Parts: sequence; structure tokens; C-alpha cells
Amino acid sequence: MALSISAVVLLAIIVFILIKKSGLKGGHAVICMLLGFYLASSSIAPTITEVTSNVAGMIGDIDF
Repeated sequence: MALSISAVVLLAIIVFILIKKSGLKGGHAVICMLLGFYLASSSIAPTITEVTSNVAGMIGDIDF
């Protein structure tokens, strides 16, 4: 659960920066958000969750 909350915050910050600095329009951000909602309710959602968890695990295993 903590990963999904931090991922949402990270993605929100990225979208905010893209809107302010890179010219991403607010309408485009809304469309991306709607796509995320539809993906979350689709049959591919468990695969996306598994891939995200695996990538986060790989990043967590990196020793600096």
C-alpha cells in the first residue's frame, strides 16, 4: 500500500512538472488520468501491478 501511495505522489509531481515546464496541456493530463482509471479496471491491471512491484523490488535491491 505504501508503494502505491508514493507512486501516485511521484506521478503527480511528474505531471505537475510536465504541465509547468514542458508544455503538457491540462486536457492531456486529464486524458492520461482517465486512461489510468480504465487500465486499473481492465484485465491487464494485475500484470501492470506485478511489473510495477517487480521493478520497485529491483530498484530496492540496488546497493550504492
